[in-house]
Amino acid sequence: MTLQYIIPKGVYAAICAGISACCIGGTAWGAENTVHEKTLSNGLKVIVKEDHRAPVVVSEVWYKVGASYEHDGITGLSHVLEHMMFKGTKKHPPNEFSRIISQNGGRENAFTGRDYTAYYQQLEKSRLPISFELEADRMRNLALKKEEFVKEVQVVMEERRMRTEDEPTAVTNEQFYATAYVNSPYSHPVIGWMNDLENMTVEDLQHWYETWYAPNNATLVVVGDVVPAEVFKLAEKYYGPLKKSVIPKQKPSVEIPQRGQRRIVVKAKAEVPILMMGYKAPSLKDMHEEWEPYALEVLAAVLDGGSSARFAKNLVRGTQIASSVDADYDAFTPRRELFVVSGTPAQNKTIPELEAAIRAQLEPLKTELIGDDELSRIKAQVVAAKVYEKDTVYYQAMLIGMLETMGFDWRMGEQYVDKIRAITAEQVRSVAQRYLLEDQLTVAVLEPQAMDNSPTAPRSGGMKHVR
Repeated sequence: MTLQYIIPKGVYAAICAGISACCIGGTAWGAENTVHEKTLSNGLKVIVKEDHRAPVVVSEVWYKVGASYEHDGITGLSHVLEHMMFKGTKKHPPNEFSRIISQNGGRENAFTGRDYTAYYQQLEKSRLPISFELEADRMRNLALKKEEFVKEVQVVMEERRMRTEDEPTAVTNEQFYATAYVNSPYSHPVIGWMNDLENMTVEDLQHWYETWYAPNNATLVVVGDVVPAEVFKLAEKYYGPLKKSVIPKQKPSVEIPQRGQRRIVVKAKAEVPILMMGYKAPSLKDMHEEWEPYALEVLAAVLDGGSSARFAKNLVRGTQIASSVDADYDAFTPRRELFVVSGTPAQNKTIPELEAAIRAQLEPLKTELIGDDELSRIKAQVVAAKVYEKDTVYYQAMLIGMLETMGFDWRMGEQYVDKIRAITAEQVRSVAQRYLLEDQLTVAVLEPQAMDNSPTAPRSGGMKHVR
C-alpha cells in the first residue's frame, strides 16, 4: 500500500452489444483498443478498455476522496482507511482479500493521493469475477473492528516515522508544501500529521468510510483482454445491487494570493543540503489560457528533460555546481499547482551558489526564445514518455482512473500529444514570464545536522518531490 493518456481522437455514440455506452475508437493502437463506458443505475461509472496483447486484465476502483478532502484534526484518514480496507468484511475475515487474489495468481495493492484513493488487482482474464466480487463486497460492507484499527494506525504511525520524520528529503518536502500553501488542503501530508494519527478513532474512520465509499463516488476501470459487454454484465451482477449514498458537496477551497516570497530552513540529520523552489502555477482547472499548462510541461522538460536538458548539461556536467537538479510540474490536478525546482549542490558547493545557478538558468527563459531544434527535441521526449506509459495495462488504467477521479473527462488524455506538439517557443516564454515570479516563490532549504555514527542513519536521496 502506498501514499502516491493518449487514446487517439474520435468520439461517437453507439450501441455496444445491446448496452448503452460511449465507445471511443483508436487508430494508433488498432481497433481492439476501444474504450467503452457505462454508468450503472447506482451511479458507479464503469470504463472498459480493450487491450488484447496478453490474456491479462487489470481492475481498478477509484474513489473521489483523498488527503485534500480532509481538514485540520483529521489528516491521514484516507490513508488509514486504505490500510483498513484489507482488514475484512462481514463475509471475508482480515487479510482474506489478499490471500484469495494471490491464490489465483494475481497481484493487488492500493494507493492514496491528494485527490483520490484507489485499489487494483491484476489477474489472468478469467479471474476477473473474483476481483469484482471481493472489491464490491468491501465497497459497502467493510467491518471496521476497533482491535484491527488500533493495530493498523500504529503501523501507519511507524510508517510516518520511518518514511518522513527520519528521512531528510521527505521531511523537507513536507515542510515545503506546508509553507507553500496556506489554506489549500494541499498543505496536508497524505500520510497525515502525527498528532492527528495519535488522536484518530475508529468512529472517525467509520464516518469517513460511510461518507465517501459508495458506488456513486467511484469509478471502476478495467483494461485488458476482455469483452466489454461481458465486463458490463459482471459489473451489474456484483456492483449493481450496491446502494448509492448522498455524497457531500465540497466547498471550494481556493488558495489565497501569495504576497511575497516565503523561505524556510529545515534542520534534520542528513549528509547533504537540499534546495526546493516552488512557483505557484495553474493546473488545467484554473489556467489563464487553455494552453498554459501544456507550455509549463514543455518548460519543465526544457530544464529537466533528460541528459541533454539544460539542468543536466549546464549545472551537473557543465559548471558541476549540482550533483542533481530537477524540475517538476503536473498539469492534471484539480487545484492550483506548483512548478518545483529542487536539487543538491555538488561537493564543496553551497546552497546559495546552487540557487544562483538555477536562477541563471530560469531568467533567460523569460526573455529569450528557445531554439527550434531544442523545442522539437523536447516535444519528442515528452510525447515519447506519454506513449511509453501505455505499454502496460496497469498504467493505461491508471491514467483513465486518475483523470476521471480528479474531475477531468478521461478523453482529455487523448488530446495530450496534440496539445504538446502545438506549443510554441513564444508560449514557453510567456508562461516563464507569467509564473516564474519572485512573489509567487516558496524556498525550502534543508540544513544538515550531524549524522549518527549508526549504519542505519538516514540519508538524503534524490530530489524528485513526493506528493
